[in-house]
Amino acid sequence: MSGPEGQSERQDALYADAAAAHGGMIARLSAGYEADPALREDPEQEIHLQLWRSFATFANQCSLATWVHRIAHNVGARHVHRAVRAKPAAFVDLDTVDIADSRAGPEDSADAAATLDRLYALIWRLRPIDRQVLLLHLEEVDAAASAEITGLTPGAVATRIHRIKALLARQFAEGNRP
Repeated sequence: MSGPEGQSERQDALYADAAAAHGGMIARLSAGYEADPALREDPEQEIHLQLWRSFATFANQCSLATWVHRIAHNVGARHVHRAVRAKPAAFVDLDTVDIADSRAGPEDSADAAATLDRLYALIWRLRPIDRQVLLLHLEEVDAAASAEITGLTPGAVATRIHRIKALLARQFAEGNRP
């Protein structure tokens, strides 16, 4: 099928495939880019919209997964950028992040939900590029694909991942609390 109708059907089919295969990742990335649960739907909807729009120009220049990650992270980064302009946040370097956790007692830190809360607290405080690299790593995207998505080199991605892992290990071992 050719022409606008055929293109629209192709776009719809690509979007449906991408949303079915990567909808969970999109939701997780939205949570990684927006700390306020009441506002997480905004970047998630924007990702879905931009993903659908992007399939009008998708020409199989990369895998579907890489394309979806690239679109999702570009939208997420724009969301953070707009939020920073609206209300400047204090992004921190990896070496100075302190994980906030409102739970009392060491038994809560063993709970999976508390651990996830602590992880998100760290993610929300990272600079956008560090956040993007960490979220890709958590989605099990390799360094080469992450480099393609972020525009960094594979070595820079690997270095950032190593530093973030060291930070996480240190923060969780120390059991830092506010």
